[in-house]
Amino acid sequence: MKVEELNQAKTPIIIFDKKLDKLNGKVLFPEKLKRVNEILAKSGLPKRK
Repeated sequence: MKVEELNQAKTPIIIFDKKLDKLNGKVLFPEKLKRVNEILAKSGLPKRK
């Protein structure tokens, strides 16, 4: 695509860094994830309308 076509495009162009593939499937912050799961178990998710 040319620069003019990219500037007029309605959808954003996103380029993913291939280095992020090594993080796929890993839990980066297990302590925070455990805490959030406990909070959600107590209060639950908001109701959808």
